[in-house]
Amino acid sequence: MSNKLTYGIVKYQTRKVVHVVRNTGDDLAMPEINDVVEMVRERMLSRHGEQTAAVVFVQGNTKETLRLFGDSYAVALVRTAMFNAAVRWSPISFD
Repeated sequence: MSNKLTYGIVKYQTRKVVHVVRNTGDDLAMPEINDVVEMVRERMLSRHGEQTAAVVFVQGNTKETLRLFGDSYAVALVRTAMFNAAVRWSPISFD
């Protein structure tokens, strides 16, 4: 995957988080987005035992082009956290 992907989390309850993946490269198609989301879910299952990880995929660089994909409650939490600059991004790679 030649796109630049970054990872962050949004805490919304004690011991509950939403995993956020942001694409800062070229836009991805829906099948590619679904593949990335599944890779994150598999990673969280293998590392932390999280059976149903909430994952939001963020695409776009400006306010006008920003798109968020995921469950509606998770998207609302991530949008609010991004507005408040409460997400710390770090690079992620899938090997």
